[in-house]
Amino acid sequence: MVADSSKSILIVEDNEDDYLATVRAFKKSNLANPINRCTNGDQALDYLFHRGEFSGPGKAPKPSIILLDLNLPGTDGRGVLQIIKADPELMKIPVIVLTTSDAEQDIEKCYAAGANSYVKKPVDLEGFIKAIARLTEYWLDVSILPKNTK
Repeated sequence: MVADSSKSILIVEDNEDDYLATVRAFKKSNLANPINRCTNGDQALDYLFHRGEFSGPGKAPKPSIILLDLNLPGTDGRGVLQIIKADPELMKIPVIVLTTSDAEQDIEKCYAAGANSYVKKPVDLEGFIKAIARLTEYWLDVSILPKNTK
């Protein structure tokens, strides 16, 4: 895998252990792309819309992909997904829901709202690392993503 500094990743994850496991999995996949993190839905929306702490130039680079947890404090992942996919500029960014939920209702609602992929987090670290490696390979090596417009 070749790092592409123009392809940044936004991880929206409140759980520190899950975030660190994701970063560890990226490193094992030799991913060196820039990673940014938001810990709740409202912070993610501020990041994406360049508000509050993210209002200055260069403080919130437009991500090439978003890894989104569903169960977040504040605006939950379902709400964040709906807002992203309703915005003409943000709707092009692939959103991969990465969550512990395998509830059919969540899966249906996320795809109906425009999720590009829905992945249940594996329970064990080895399974999680393999899942992240496959996601990384597909979304950053195989897929052709839209160019950043901001």
